[in-house]
Amino acid sequence: MTIPLSSISEGLKAKLQIINGGRQLRTRLAALGLLPGTEVEVIQNSGKGPFVLSVRGSRIVIGRGMASQVEVEQA
Repeated sequence: MTIPLSSISEGLKAKLQIINGGRQLRTRLAALGLLPGTEVEVIQNSGKGPFVLSVRGSRIVIGRGMASQVEVEQA
């Protein structure tokens, strides 16, 4: 079962499954290393402000709109 990345709590890990967006969003996320099958850890998800992820040892900041279009499976 997949859920939006934006609903994952801080400190938890998840595996990307599907990006529900257009080509531009998929290209942007791919450039950041966010591809289906990639494991991420949510560093900051306070409900306000930036959404911060750890991906392959790097911290990435994405908007909440982007995070809500990424479907993940909680690890």
